[in-house]
Amino acid sequence: MRAVVTGGAGFIGSHVCDYLLEKGYSVVCIDNQITGTRDNITHMLDNDRFEFVEQSVTEYISIEGDVDAVLHLASPASPVDYLKLPIPTLKVGALGTLNALGLAKKKKARFLLTSTSEVYGDPQVHPQREDYWGHVNPVGPRGVYDEAKRFAEALTMAYYRAHNVDTRIARIFNTYGPRMRLNDGRALPAFMSQVLRGEDITVFGDGTQTRSFCYVSDLVDGLYKLLMSNEHEPVNLGNPSEITVLQLAKEIMALASSRSKIVFKPLPQDDPRVRRPDISKAKKVLGWEPKIGRQEGLMKTLEYFARKIQSQTV
Repeated sequence: MRAVVTGGAGFIGSHVCDYLLEKGYSVVCIDNQITGTRDNITHMLDNDRFEFVEQSVTEYISIEGDVDAVLHLASPASPVDYLKLPIPTLKVGALGTLNALGLAKKKKARFLLTSTSEVYGDPQVHPQREDYWGHVNPVGPRGVYDEAKRFAEALTMAYYRAHNVDTRIARIFNTYGPRMRLNDGRALPAFMSQVLRGEDITVFGDGTQTRSFCYVSDLVDGLYKLLMSNEHEPVNLGNPSEITVLQLAKEIMALASSRSKIVFKPLPQDDPRVRRPDISKAKKVLGWEPKIGRQEGLMKTLEYFARKIQSQTV
């Protein structure tokens, strides 16, 4: 089996590449390193079944030989990234998805789109189910990511209906683990970087907004189960264990034995007040649910960040 992974040098994408190699796949990783990094895939470069192609998927994708699966993960995913890169974010959601679908169509390959919980926007339904259409501000600053993913979903379903491409759509909720960037900008890596450096912890708003955090190995297992399934409609993948952002900050402080202070700053525009997946469909259709508890996952991630920070100071 041979798979193409777009965004394969990114946080989640690199873990997907690892997983597929372990399953015996040959993997073609495509990444322009706009937010991904070669460091995430260095350990794979000597593997005869791994190939790295440095290019933007907004350009035509040409792959020689057979391809059995195309997993489209390419996209900036952190607010820091997509607010800094609004046009590339929209282009990879539109042109990148079009090119990746075109490759799957040409090769008669299965196609998996990694969409996002952000398609639900600042939700008026809680927890979020796949049949909820969302509450998104299309012209707000976050709209470049939200609408890029909503368009990507529509395009994927159009290729399924019009061209019989064998498609899957995963709606990914907050995911964390090793290979996240120190300057990712999202709450969890920000809190960990701050406590490890002895800095104040920055909480936006009053910290009562909620999130649900899924460890990366659980997510990748869910993505593979979805790829192997016969489900064409969107499926939520995430951990339904919901906590406030303030509680998350305190848990990370406790794990790090930190004496940092918590400081509060204004909440960004259109920041979701709640976020928790309803994973009933994933349980029923895929037989999937997360296995890694938050304390275990946070400790593994904290240890990774500690090593990264130490390597930078040596």
